[in-house]
Amino acid sequence: MDQFRDLFAKLDKNNDGFVSVEELHNEMRRIGVTAAQEKSQTIVNNYDQNKDGRLDYDEFLGYIMDRERKWIINFHALDKNKCGVIDQGDIIELFKELGVVITKRNAKKIIQMMDEDSSMTVDWDEFLHHIILNPAEDIKELVSSWKHSLVFDVGESRSMSLQQETDVSLRGNFVVAAGLADAVSRTVTAPIDRLKTLLQVKGSKAVSFGMTELRAGGLRSMWQGNMVNVLKGTPQSTLQCILYAQMKSLTGGQRETLSIQHRFGMGCVSGASAHAVFYPLEVLKVRLNLQQASTYYGVFRCARTIYQNESVAAFYRGFKPSILCMIPYAGVECAVHQSIMSWVKRDPAYNSEAKLFLFSFVAFASGQATSYPLAVIRTRQQAHALSTSSQQASSLGLRQAFLSIYERQGARGFYSGMGTSFVRAVPCALLNYTLMVKFESLFSQ
Repeated sequence: MDQFRDLFAKLDKNNDGFVSVEELHNEMRRIGVTAAQEKSQTIVNNYDQNKDGRLDYDEFLGYIMDRERKWIINFHALDKNKCGVIDQGDIIELFKELGVVITKRNAKKIIQMMDEDSSMTVDWDEFLHHIILNPAEDIKELVSSWKHSLVFDVGESRSMSLQQETDVSLRGNFVVAAGLADAVSRTVTAPIDRLKTLLQVKGSKAVSFGMTELRAGGLRSMWQGNMVNVLKGTPQSTLQCILYAQMKSLTGGQRETLSIQHRFGMGCVSGASAHAVFYPLEVLKVRLNLQQASTYYGVFRCARTIYQNESVAAFYRGFKPSILCMIPYAGVECAVHQSIMSWVKRDPAYNSEAKLFLFSFVAFASGQATSYPLAVIRTRQQAHALSTSSQQASSLGLRQAFLSIYERQGARGFYSGMGTSFVRAVPCALLNYTLMVKFESLFSQ
């Protein structure tokens, strides 16, 4: 039982002779277990015989014995060639039986999650240590946790990461989960997003304009343009992540070895490319956000009205400042976020959900601050034909547009609505991450 005594001592960070929920949670988080807080609390609740809210060694040993009895048969089932260890071939075969195809590289990563002696095989003791800290109830749940570790790595992207080598069914479940979470978070925060757009275009008149629209169109008017925003958001984020992952794969770089220049460059290219593909939807969203009550009557009528009264080129108004805005935004956000996450990965003390969220917000704020003046010009050009000031902005070049805003509103004009953008980012990101984990867990069952 010395091996279990060593594991107990490893978990008992403060050397008080007990393993607390927090200590168990931190170790689960370190190895990438999802819903670690809930699972660690359940373990302590089930095995804490004296109800003091923590586990002594005997109570911890009772948990281990139950895990051993439950999983010994599964271990032998995973050991396909009956050699007493699990290797990469066994992992590939297991996934194949579940209708999933993975590469040798990803099978190797799964082995490395459990391999403690660098033999590239997993014996029973190593497997038991793994399932003690990864309290899956069956093979399917265990595989789901492995897939989650391979696909959803918060160090790869603020919202989502799709590795090209993962299986199609897993990728589909992940995109659906992320899409639903994104749609809900965007819908809940749509009124704040609309206020940001109004501030960018109307400036100090935004609040009075919004109140007028609220009285004319009712509460529903606060969600004008939300459908387009939902239709644009998830596909654009997904495409950006796919492009980023593809470029990272082509460079042959791992997350830890990529320089900040590489991260910045790949973030710029992937962000600008995805943004260009979905740009017409961005124009539609701004027009719907700024319309007076009952002007367009929906997305398709809005598009038809713009086409009939203006031209196809109207769907790309503000494209130049928009791309110039996206390049520093995506580049800075990716560079800052991944640099922080690479550092966090080396120090498990910072690997908590609250701290990871804080770091993600720092990256988002960095990207916003460097690109926001261009975003203001872009939105004003997109809003052409809806206000005199935007018509003037859309007819000017970038330099003239900068000067025009500065003359009318001063330096503050370049940051109209940025505070609102930060306010929206907090609930939006929290909802997105929380719901994505819940939906992904549901679809993986």
